[in-house]
Amino acid sequence: QVQLVESGGGSVQSGESLRLSCSASGYSSPYCMAWFRQGPGKEREGVASLDSDGSTNYAASVKGRFTISQDHAKNTLYLEMNSLKPEDTALYYCAVDPNDECSGAWFVTGWYKAWGQGTQVTVAS
Repeated sequence: QVQLVESGGGSVQSGESLRLSCSASGYSSPYCMAWFRQGPGKEREGVASLDSDGSTNYAASVKGRFTISQDHAKNTLYLEMNSLKPEDTALYYCAVDPNDECSGAWFVTGWYKAWGQGTQVTVAS
């Protein structure tokens, strides 16, 4: 059974950094993993994806500030977030499609078969 557990959220000031972690288990290659976020009153949106061949994708709003990576030995997915802005405030989720690598539609929530419970990120101005 696929299990995902996020951690690392918190409250920071604008311009600061945070690193989110997603501990994952229950699947093997090929796969597509992603970070999504849902801000107050907003739709859930894709932030970044990474698949089993190492390919990555980023939303335009975070490109150049956020980095997605994984540690295979620890079965952990990371999201390094730098230069945080108040508009980055959201509940952040990790998700996985345990059957295939990421496609051009990586940002579509329906592709993903398992989700974590979310970790809150709050950025004050």
